[in-house]
Amino acid sequence: MEQRILWAGDSTVKKNTIETYPQTGIGQVLPLYLRPEIQILNYAENGRSTKSFIEEGRLDMIEREIKERDLLFIQFGHNDQKTDLERHTKPYGEYQVNLRKFIEVAKRKGAKPVLITSLYRRHFDENENLKDNVHEDYPDAMKDVAKVCGVACIDLCEKSKQLLQQYGDAKTKEWFMNLPGNRYQAYPDGLVDNTHLRYEGAVIMAGLVAEGLYELGGEYKNLLLNEDKKKVLL
Repeated sequence: MEQRILWAGDSTVKKNTIETYPQTGIGQVLPLYLRPEIQILNYAENGRSTKSFIEEGRLDMIEREIKERDLLFIQFGHNDQKTDLERHTKPYGEYQVNLRKFIEVAKRKGAKPVLITSLYRRHFDENENLKDNVHEDYPDAMKDVAKVCGVACIDLCEKSKQLLQQYGDAKTKEWFMNLPGNRYQAYPDGLVDNTHLRYEGAVIMAGLVAEGLYELGGEYKNLLLNEDKKKVLL
């Protein structure tokens, strides 16, 4: 039986088209690290929080598709921070309630949920130190849910934070959608965006997800194409 990963999340993991090139989602390039028979069904969509994703019926779409032996990757937090009523959730309130809804859908169908904390936003201060706590309590709230519910969790937020700090402001700028004008058709005026990734950045961050799968071991580690090449060399 084939093994599949269904991915629920926001624009940082979404599969992009030529209309938003060179923006690239982590879920779009994770197959580079996986055995070729692993299939990814990417349900991530721009601007969605746990709340708006569920209210738009997207979790219902996953529930109709997901089946035994599938994995459900769940990555939210960026947009749960937003202040508008359509998306905002409190980290130790509705956010955790909603995460449990995703977990319950997976378990009910005999699938396994994997919680993944948000990609760290690239915000450096005037001394080129990465700003702290840009994701507030959402990563910790997700990790608490994983612990209480006994499900797998990859702390991409902490992994990406460490990597960004290691390589610094100038180097990491090119990983994100910081674009000059008159180079890309979709962005004629250029862009300053330290949340979304270009292709190289997405490949690097997907490598951190692959590293997380390796660390989880067992069936998660077995998803990887080559366990010795679970990260990109920078």
